[in-house]
This record gives sequence, C-alpha cells and structure tokens, in this order.
Amino acid sequence: MKGLIKIAIIFALVFASTFFVARLTGIFSIDKIRIWFDWAQEIDPLLIFTLVTLLLFSDLFIAVPTLTITILAGYFLGFPYGSLSAILGMFMAGISGYLLTRRFGDKILNKVIKNEEKRKDAIESFHKYGFLMILMSRASPILPEVSACMAGITRMPFRKFLLAWTINTVPFALIASYSGSISSISNPRPAIYAAISIYAVLWIGWWILKKYKSKV
Repeated sequence: MKGLIKIAIIFALVFASTFFVARLTGIFSIDKIRIWFDWAQEIDPLLIFTLVTLLLFSDLFIAVPTLTITILAGYFLGFPYGSLSAILGMFMAGISGYLLTRRFGDKILNKVIKNEEKRKDAIESFHKYGFLMILMSRASPILPEVSACMAGITRMPFRKFLLAWTINTVPFALIASYSGSISSISNPRPAIYAAISIYAVLWIGWWILKKYKSKV
C-alpha cells in the first residue's frame, strides 16, 4: 500500500506543479477563459465547443478549472451541447492518461518501487481500491488525472477503468453544464448551488469510503 501511495504522491506533485504554473502565468485564469468564450461566441458556437473540449483535454497536461469550464460550457452552448463538449474533453484526458501510462509507465513504476514484491502489492492494492478512487476523484482538482494515470500504470483492465471513468464523468458534466445553462450574469445562483452540491456529495462519498476502509 505504501508503494501505491508513493506513486500517487509523485503524480499529484507533477500535476500540482502545472497548476501553480498555470496560476502564476494566468494562462488559464477564469477571466481569460471567459474572454476566449466571448470572442468565440461572436465567430461561431462550434468554436466554443472545440475550445471546451481542448481545454478539458489539456487538463491532463496543465491543470485547468474543470468545473468552471463545464459550467461555462452550459452557459454559452446550452445544456445538450455544453455537456457533450465537456464529456468529450474529459474522456479524451482520462483515456489519454490511461493509455500513456499503460504504455510508458513500467519505467516509472520500476524506478519508484524497485522491489518486485512491493510493486506487485501496489498493483494489487490499486486493483482493489482503484475503482472507488476513480469514482470519487472529482472531489478535488488533480485527483481525476492522478487516478487515470494510476489505472494505466497498474494496468487496470481498460473496460473497468472506462466504466469507472464514465460514472465519474458523465453525471458531473451533466449537472455542471445544466446549472450553467440555467444561470445568467444577473442570476448565477444555480451554478453556485450546483458547484457546492457536487463537491459536498463527493466529499461525503470520500468520508464514507474512508470509514468503510478503516473497518475492512
């Protein structure tokens, strides 16, 4: 289990560093993203669809405000297209993270955990708890990308990963984009309530999972 935690921490630090770079440079600030969307709206709504998808895909490499982008997608594109663009971007990020670490992760795993028995223990631990980890990962920034990479590096069966990622992503995107679609500048309360509710439910899920694991 310690080996699994060690790998997760390394991935988290890598993604956290991109988050701080993004914050310091302001490249993906909420104000800047809003400006991009306003500009794209004047040209073609399809451009906003593409921007949302690419921004959420880029979350695999540079941390972006996923929830805010998804809410804005609903606001600018409406519920059906906003949710579709968000789901597509999140799936591209998750599947790419899984495939990249599945293909190249052995070197990282062997370097971080040199003992073969400990490597096997780390893999078995993720196969045991990884599904639930992916399900709850939207509770915090960075965790979704970490969990996708952990699934790839430990070679979780792709179908199992895809099922967990679907349950993790689709409701999140639907709720966030819908709240954006019924919000406005003068009445942002639906989006605010949705954001609070999503994180509250996910954190309660983490708490229940922690209690369950402590009893096992």
